[in-house]
Amino acid sequence: MSVAAGHALWSQPLLRRPLSFVTTTRFPTIFSTTMSTSTPVPHVPIPAKGVDYRGKVVLAPMVRSGELPSRLLALKYGADLVWGPETVDRSMIGTEQKVNPRTGCLEWTRPSNNQAAQGMPVKESIIFRIDPKRESSQFIYQIGTSNPDTAVQAASLVAPYVRGIDVNAGCPKPFSTSGGMGAALLRTPDLLCSILTALVEKVGTPNEIGISVKIRLLETPEATSALVNQLCKTGITGLTIHCRTTPMRPRERAIREQLRMIGDICRNHGVACLMNGDVTSREEGLALAQEYGIDGAMIATAAEANSSVFRSKEDGGVAPWQDVVKEYIQLAMSVENKCGNTKFLLSQLMPGRSPAYQGVQMARSYVEILAVLDITDVEMISKAKEADNILGLDVPRVTKADIKRQHKQQEKENQQKHQAKQAKRALEAGNNQKRRASQERSKKQKAEIAAGNAGFDGIGQGAMALAA
Repeated sequence: MSVAAGHALWSQPLLRRPLSFVTTTRFPTIFSTTMSTSTPVPHVPIPAKGVDYRGKVVLAPMVRSGELPSRLLALKYGADLVWGPETVDRSMIGTEQKVNPRTGCLEWTRPSNNQAAQGMPVKESIIFRIDPKRESSQFIYQIGTSNPDTAVQAASLVAPYVRGIDVNAGCPKPFSTSGGMGAALLRTPDLLCSILTALVEKVGTPNEIGISVKIRLLETPEATSALVNQLCKTGITGLTIHCRTTPMRPRERAIREQLRMIGDICRNHGVACLMNGDVTSREEGLALAQEYGIDGAMIATAAEANSSVFRSKEDGGVAPWQDVVKEYIQLAMSVENKCGNTKFLLSQLMPGRSPAYQGVQMARSYVEILAVLDITDVEMISKAKEADNILGLDVPRVTKADIKRQHKQQEKENQQKHQAKQAKRALEAGNNQKRRASQERSKKQKAEIAAGNAGFDGIGQGAMALAA
């Protein structure tokens, strides 16, 4: 196909039937490379410290499932690149960058507002973390943003330590779209382009890394085509298309009929194109890329369930979940990952029918997790004890259930005190009543005595007796 060749669009709302549509675009020779020995095609230069997405099978950005140990696990099993979870720009601005002396990881932290509000000792919350030795050369930072200025501020903090910055313009979850981020940016393409342009000029170029974007399909092929063409003119080096529309859920089959059209547009602009949606293995990802004429594939759900999907069949293929779980726990402990996040990932990696599944979810420490999984490796147990000590998991932990029980006990004690006070008051009231009754009887008796005496000593003396 020549530079001015046409590409097919698909016309129905669910993107099914073909419609002829032709674009003609000219490019300066600086972007030239060859698709074959005789057909020149543009190719946006990859910055010196950036990475080319072409020919890659990569880990998708996933909230919770894309934390550091998950990324390291994917790389261990052969992922070519890993995306971090969407990190909102405003959460990064104002953080303090530190090096963890025990793990060597770079951490961006800020004081925990929740603990301060509860009157507890303030601890540092880790907003983002990178392992520069094991992942930086293959790591793409994904940013959640709706503003060019804050995007630049946040991206500048991590740019020296990553190989690319990717803008999330595809997440349909309310926590992202409600702030005008994620898939909401698909409705404001001019704003999205201004964000990408700002990142290219103020972050990508100075740091010599690439800027990319991840989007979803729009309602019609024409709308998708117009958006992709617009985005590819901002200077980005890569674009990932999630083959679902914003309203679609992960359980709905990915729509791939537009892939060839999108790949052609990206190629004509010299931008690498990755696909995302229902890719289950390295072999499938590469086969789909070849079938639809795109440059690579991104794996999400399948990698969440078993990271060894990145491993080629020649290298062993998909590993048993027990092996993957053991590898994951070792990596999680090595970077001092929060036990709660570790348990969440284990819930994805372990089959629900496993007898150990519930026990792992109820475990309160790494030592307990190993015990439930019947892992007796001495070195792992030693590492687990060390991690538990650092994370404060080896001391009695006050859970929500414990706090609830304490509140109930306190309420019971307060009620008992209240009842005791009421009983005391009732007793005092009874005693006062008895005292008053006794005093009345005493007065009556005295009056009777005085009246009796009056017959002997006269009325005056009787009155005196009554007064007494």
